[in-house]
Amino acid sequence: MPRGGKRGHKGRGKQFSNPEEIDRQMKAQKELEENPGAEKEESADSDDESSSEDDADRKRSGVEGLIEIENPNRVSQKSKKVTEVDVTAPRELSRREREEIEKQKSKERYMKLHLEGKTEQARADLARLAIIKKQREDAAKKRDELKKDADEAKAKR
Repeated sequence: MPRGGKRGHKGRGKQFSNPEEIDRQMKAQKELEENPGAEKEESADSDDESSSEDDADRKRSGVEGLIEIENPNRVSQKSKKVTEVDVTAPRELSRREREEIEKQKSKERYMKLHLEGKTEQARADLARLAIIKKQREDAAKKRDELKKDADEAKAKR
């Protein structure tokens, strides 16, 4: 972007302030500085009148003025008094909290079944352990036989 700040829109002419408008604004500013109370009184009178009109017929901006029906899905936040708040009532859990609790319960359920040996993984583990146990027993028998043979060979000498 070139230096010098914002550039105007293409093809649009530059806008210059009207000297009469500038004079009028400067006079209004001077009057405000000289009589600050006078302006406030005038605005206060007009505000009182407009506020009573606003209360009776609320001025709605945009599409709000055209549509008379309020959104039925919109839930306005209502503040509760301390006396209305029920501390003993259980609070609702968020979706994430519910999912986390459900996940923990399912994990505990699985571990319980796993320890009982009812899951596929537990059965596979038990089968693998049985195979290893049998291999170790066979190895122990073989060692015992070799030891006996070695003892018999020593005894014969």
